Amino acid sequence: MSNDTPANSAAAEINQNLSADEKIELYRQLVRIRRFEERSLRAYQAKKIGGFLHLYIGQEAIAVGCCSLMGEDDHVITAYRDHGHAIAVGMDLKPLMAELYGKATGCSKGKGGSMHYFDPSRNFWGGHGIVGGQIPLGTGLAYAVKYQGKKGAAMAFMGDGAVNQGAVHEAMNLAALWDLPCVFVIENNRYSMGTSQIRSTAGPGLAERAAGYGMNWAKCLGHDVYEVRETMHEVLTLAREESKPSVVEIDTYRYRGHSVADPDKTYRTREEIEEYRKTKDPLVIFQSRLTEEGVLTEETQKEIDKAARAEAEQAAIFAEESPFPTVADIQKDVYWEADHPDQRTSQGRLFFS
Repeated sequence: MSNDTPANSAAAEINQNLSADEKIELYRQLVRIRRFEERSLRAYQAKKIGGFLHLYIGQEAIAVGCCSLMGEDDHVITAYRDHGHAIAVGMDLKPLMAELYGKATGCSKGKGGSMHYFDPSRNFWGGHGIVGGQIPLGTGLAYAVKYQGKKGAAMAFMGDGAVNQGAVHEAMNLAALWDLPCVFVIENNRYSMGTSQIRSTAGPGLAERAAGYGMNWAKCLGHDVYEVRETMHEVLTLAREESKPSVVEIDTYRYRGHSVADPDKTYRTREEIEEYRKTKDPLVIFQSRLTEEGVLTEETQKEIDKAARAEAEQAAIFAEESPFPTVADIQKDVYWEADHPDQRTSQGRLFFS
């Protein structure tokens, strides 16, 4: 187990092996997530999006760093702040934005909204609105990987507010007991829904709770893509090669409220937000790194930003022009047998009016 912060993560082998093009692609993903979230916010403010909208602005380096390490048999599952992970695994922005609009062309056919993005073809299993509810499912994904004899891992993401949920500890206990290749990733943005971690959670830290299950644990800073990749590479290797679980606590920060509906004026100061933005913004940090390395030029940086803004805008146009689901669609995608009547074996009614 470890709680050491890497002194120079750029020098780690997993990062040294990155080509210039791969580094630029990591930066591109950071920018694409940021611009998508900003465009989503404007759509919400224009009343194009109903329900909740949990923005990932400020946490982009975590999703990008973690998902950049995925192999063929690795899986991702997360909570309701899922836009960044969806983009990082390669989902198209158009169906993502359409899902926010509640349109039939959305990745969940307009039925899930912001909290329920899915793409099984990319081993991305959501997007879950119940706090901590995704963690037993992530443990199940890890069980499946081991059962099938594959060298993969399941990354189960949660916020700091989920660590006190009973289901989270039940899942960790089973993962340790059965030696499951699960990496429990705590994105610690410090405030849960709106209460400081200091006021809500006892103990020396969140990752250290893994010690109670004899489980490996680690910590890192979430504004540095290189550091996230170095730390996660170690625990993913442990999961894939030895089928051992880990808990990783990643220190991060969200610039916006818990959701857009959160006024965000009662539990932290504007000065605190601005201080983090000035000193630890993931995009600025990585842009500076790549500029110093001679990998990223100002011209390329501007081209990436312009393209990301245009892509987000096109996604909004696509969402705006897409149709809503029909009334008949309400009974689709509920029961497998209802959608495949020729293969149904059960008896009785599936729906009641």
